Amino acid sequence: MAGVGTFLVTRGGNDQPAVAIAPSMTTVATVPPTVPATAPPPTTTTEPDPGSLTQTQDKPTTTSPKFGANVAALWQAIVTDDPIKAMPFFFPLGAYLQVKAISNPESDWRTRLVAGYVEDIHALHAKLGAKAGTAQLVGMDVPESQAVWVKPGVEYNKGSYWRVYGAQLRYTADGQSGSFPIASMISWRGEWYVVHLNSIR
Repeated sequence: MAGVGTFLVTRGGNDQPAVAIAPSMTTVATVPPTVPATAPPPTTTTEPDPGSLTQTQDKPTTTSPKFGANVAALWQAIVTDDPIKAMPFFFPLGAYLQVKAISNPESDWRTRLVAGYVEDIHALHAKLGAKAGTAQLVGMDVPESQAVWVKPGVEYNKGSYWRVYGAQLRYTADGQSGSFPIASMISWRGEWYVVHLNSIR
């Protein structure tokens, strides 16, 4: 099984130092990879569901313990080919219901966004191939200086969030460096969440 260990998360810009984070793997969501159109799945965390709370204008940071844990969870999902592990890092359903001004946001979240996330995790695992068992997470680069505050009326929104494109998940495998793109992340209450992994679709 691939190790996680302590890894680096670097912030965008030449003047932003690398910050070491020791991730925690205590928050695990239980969302089946088939993503049935049922009620939101329960979680094992004792913390409140962030999607049940209201949005804030707090700009997300890559130095929070939750961010470090979520990056580690995404990496474990990729190397073990188990998308369930990565659900804590996906934009919460409750938040999506608050943000989107579309006819059926829950169906869109389940059948388009989560389904795409699951598909992309399987695809990234396949790219690692036989190296998946020994690949090591290095960190995630987030171009924070390029983050923008998206206001209502844009992207079919009735709510707002911070959005950033082009983060990179970096790793090593068999002594060689590699990276996976994260197409788009948006914020909820001062934390980054993935909404599109390989591509926006």
